[in-house]
Amino acid sequence: MGVAWFGDDPAFQGFIDRHGLTFPQVSDDPGEVFARFDVPGQPALVIIAPDGSVQQILGAVDADLLDSLLGKVAG
Repeated sequence: MGVAWFGDDPAFQGFIDRHGLTFPQVSDDPGEVFARFDVPGQPALVIIAPDGSVQQILGAVDADLLDSLLGKVAG
């Protein structure tokens, strides 16, 4: 799931369209989701494993790293 922190709806939708995102997106203008997972800014990735453990990656993540991270969680 993608979480947008700041911006208006047109900018949010423009980012989704520009990058061809097909997974669910939510707007978090108050920053509640970011605060919940202690994310200081974007880009960032938070992976919540089935056991509830949380892993945070700050910065952009390429496809190979994402596949590796998700493979470890799926175990």
